[in-house]
Amino acid sequence: MPGDLLLAGGLVVDGSGGPTVTADVLVRAGRVAAIGSGLSAQAVRDVTGRVVCPGFVDIHTHSDLTLLSDPRALSAVHQGVTTEVVGNCGLSVAPLAPGAPVGPIRQAVGYLDLDPAVDWSWPDLNGYLAVLAAAGPGVNVAALVGHLALHASVVGFADRAADPAEIDRMRGLLGEAFDAGAVGLSTGLVYAPLPYVRDAELLALASVVADRDRIFTWHVRNYDDELLDSVGQAVRIARATGARTQISHLAAVGRRNWGAVRRALDLVDAANADGFDVGVDIYPYLHGNAPLSQLLPAYAQEGGPEAWAPRLRDPALRAEIRAAWLDRPTGWDELTLSWTSRPAPDPVVGRSIAALAEAAGVDAADLVLDLLAELGNGVLMTAGGRSDDDLRTVLGHPAAVVASDGLALDPGGVTGAGVPHPRSYGTFPRFLHRYATDLPDAVRRCTSAPATRVGLHDRGLLRPGAPADVVVFDPARLTDRATFTAPHQFAAGIDLVLVNGVVTVDGGAHTGSRAGNVLTTSRA
Repeated sequence: MPGDLLLAGGLVVDGSGGPTVTADVLVRAGRVAAIGSGLSAQAVRDVTGRVVCPGFVDIHTHSDLTLLSDPRALSAVHQGVTTEVVGNCGLSVAPLAPGAPVGPIRQAVGYLDLDPAVDWSWPDLNGYLAVLAAAGPGVNVAALVGHLALHASVVGFADRAADPAEIDRMRGLLGEAFDAGAVGLSTGLVYAPLPYVRDAELLALASVVADRDRIFTWHVRNYDDELLDSVGQAVRIARATGARTQISHLAAVGRRNWGAVRRALDLVDAANADGFDVGVDIYPYLHGNAPLSQLLPAYAQEGGPEAWAPRLRDPALRAEIRAAWLDRPTGWDELTLSWTSRPAPDPVVGRSIAALAEAAGVDAADLVLDLLAELGNGVLMTAGGRSDDDLRTVLGHPAAVVASDGLALDPGGVTGAGVPHPRSYGTFPRFLHRYATDLPDAVRRCTSAPATRVGLHDRGLLRPGAPADVVVFDPARLTDRATFTAPHQFAAGIDLVLVNGVVTVDGGAHTGSRAGNVLTTSRA
């Protein structure tokens, strides 16, 4: 265990939302030993004028496989993240039904899969968590069960309802994953085959979540023209089952939909007023990040990427999809390719679809269809079309917490390819620097509030006895440096990061320590 360390004279923001106090923080044997004045230790750091707060708890990440590629979690820990929750948006790497082939599932969750050298060989969530623990993660990690792995490994990729026996099988797999310590279930109703899921399946799985007092997180069906119906579906399932529910990355896409988040939040408020538990999360950017295949109508994705990618060369299907895209809420100039599975550097990366189409002298829709026919899920994009007023509305809502929706990336390694969304490097400093008006409450939204949402009650607070996940930052220098054109840049102003009491970032440099733990509902 690490020795005693005294952080002396800092501005302590404990994560509860309570007032800032000037105090010393004593760290001993990996935990916070005391907070007060007149404390002593063999090792002392003078942090006068710096904010000392809990490590940030990022409850919405997609680091499932990148943490196995580089366990240091560099882009996360350099911005002060000490705990990540993986398995979001229905995209996870476990569990799979016994005997289900890994290949099609791995293709379907290609959004997570930036390093083909990662060996996906675990049989279930227990196996994945064991592999993750053996890798020695640089941050703490908890896992959600991704709905896609459940559904695809039991039902397959066809557009049909799960039958009662299949639903029972998925319920059993979900229960086993909860026994292994999963903190909840996530769904992502835009990722095939999940667009084909009916309410009966969602209700059955949500009832397991409710019975086990876990969280059900939702990447809803639609964030543009059908946002209200999509949020309404999640709230309806919450009301019917009592499952604690989280609406992921709540935003309204497309100028014609700006303002819809306020009405979506009205649905959340009404459910909470009636005694249900519905929260939301968001990242402080006006662009999203997604597989390019998310643009496809659901019917075009039947059978999974292995089947639908070659089908996209069919002239009749292409004509049907082009027609469906004529009234898109965002323009082709608002969509930029951020990564492909081709060898790096790929010249299309970092350029908008509109610019690429103009340079090639082709229709933008045809260019997109050609890319998807060639690469399937192996092409990612950043997408604009959002409103700063909407973002501030969500960030200011009492039920909202901050989460990155990013991945733990290594800027010098294989996961550092392309021009990914800068949220993987800058979410929490950006929020605190640009959007926070009440520092204690802002820190709470990055620490104890998200930890509580996912049942990690021993994280997100600076208090005696708590694990010493600690961030020390200079409020005068704190800022995000990652941009959409140069994203692989660590945040500024993060002076010290402790993970379970071990100094992991010191003066902006990584120490090489990997002191994270795999967290389960029985071990926070």
